[in-house]
Amino acid sequence: MALMTGNEYIESLRKLKLKVYMFGKEVENPVDDPILRPSVNSLRMTYDVAQIPEHQEVMTTISPITGERVNRFTHIHESTQDLINKVKMQRLLGQKTASCFQRCVGMDAFNAVYSTTFEIDEKHGTSYRENFRRFLSMCQEKDLAVDGAMTDPKGDRSLPPHKQPDPDMYLRVVERRPDGIVVRGAKAHQTGMCNCHEVLVMPTVAMSPEDRDYAVSFSVPTDADGIYIIIGRQSCDTRKLENSSLDVGNVEFGGVEALVVFDDVFVPNDRIFMNGETEFATMLVERFSGYHRQSYGGCKVGVGDVLIGATALVADYNGVPKASHVKDKIIEMIHLNETMYSCGIACSAEGTKTPSGSYLIDLLLANVCKQNVTRFPYEIARLAEDIAGGFVVTAPSEADLHGEFTGPWVNKYLMGNAAVSTENRLRILRLIETICMGTASVGYLTESLHGAGSPQAQRVMIARQGNLEHKKELAKTIAHIDSKH
Repeated sequence: MALMTGNEYIESLRKLKLKVYMFGKEVENPVDDPILRPSVNSLRMTYDVAQIPEHQEVMTTISPITGERVNRFTHIHESTQDLINKVKMQRLLGQKTASCFQRCVGMDAFNAVYSTTFEIDEKHGTSYRENFRRFLSMCQEKDLAVDGAMTDPKGDRSLPPHKQPDPDMYLRVVERRPDGIVVRGAKAHQTGMCNCHEVLVMPTVAMSPEDRDYAVSFSVPTDADGIYIIIGRQSCDTRKLENSSLDVGNVEFGGVEALVVFDDVFVPNDRIFMNGETEFATMLVERFSGYHRQSYGGCKVGVGDVLIGATALVADYNGVPKASHVKDKIIEMIHLNETMYSCGIACSAEGTKTPSGSYLIDLLLANVCKQNVTRFPYEIARLAEDIAGGFVVTAPSEADLHGEFTGPWVNKYLMGNAAVSTENRLRILRLIETICMGTASVGYLTESLHGAGSPQAQRVMIARQGNLEHKKELAKTIAHIDSKH
């Protein structure tokens, strides 16, 4: 079985014995919990859409490892076309869910670890690549969802891992045994961990030889002994408990983030992909970050498509679709959205082959892509709120809309275009609210800012990849300046 259906995915989650905590209590049934279920539905779309023939090219491909058709989320990029199809797939899924569909981090981790293990083995004679190929083959054959885990809590960020007052602020090896290692620490901001079958762990910063215990990469099942998942809060999350599809905004789909604790988790030798090779931590971090920064040129653009559509609808419902300033603002939203997409496609088209045979995006353009993503969604959201008007944050509840006493007043005074029901106007306002300020804003705005590293992290990489000295030489040549003087 190389491709699961959405139903099969849901049933596979039920077999996991995850330890999930929310609001101070253990969640007995994470799959059906009303707060968590929208995030399950979002990831499920990565399976459902892969079953649709018209989307087969972008959602699936033939694996050179198994020889079978596999979900692109488990694939190693073999060409620039693979990189381009990845971005197209992410935009499509963003359009389908208007939320974070959570499977991108694992895909980007696959590709970063695949090429890095090849180069570690070349230098040290280790067998990490073969370990990883076996793990990857299993994920492809079973169509598993994998959480990529990179971000450590970091503690005092002025100090490297080995100098932290609490050594667990970065995930580390606490015991090396003949049959494997034992790790302790945590990974923060973990997108979709409670909806995944496996977790693929990577280091999060460049490291010195003194940080040897922290230079570790491995995989374990998400329900392994010692793993605890603590769900992060989202704005308006408890609205999902109120039995109101209108007030939730995006009732079917959503994202989820978590703090994941690794409390002395055992990792067998055949699941280890890095174990103390500190000089390769930078390579792994930069490659993963580059792939993930490319990803934002697809997924956030798809969500932006939905937000632009909602904004155009609310202009219709407010009766101002022909106002020149409204049309101009919507054009600007489209311009910003397509600029992000262009960057995602550009860094893919300019990708190059790594020594392992897989393809890596152009790192400079990937970081430019993500730098734009840290800014443009905020402007798109601002314009959406501008056009939507004040009711996007002051509208009464669905209970008031249908209340015996309040209903007639709400229906009367919140009517816009008489051809559109008050309820439909409120529904589109709530969708805009959800994307810009509610539960979906985590996966659209805040994730656009901090996902795959902070804005400053991209600027560091842009400075490193920008080849400024070459640009100086170009100017000297044009200006007839002799470099020797």
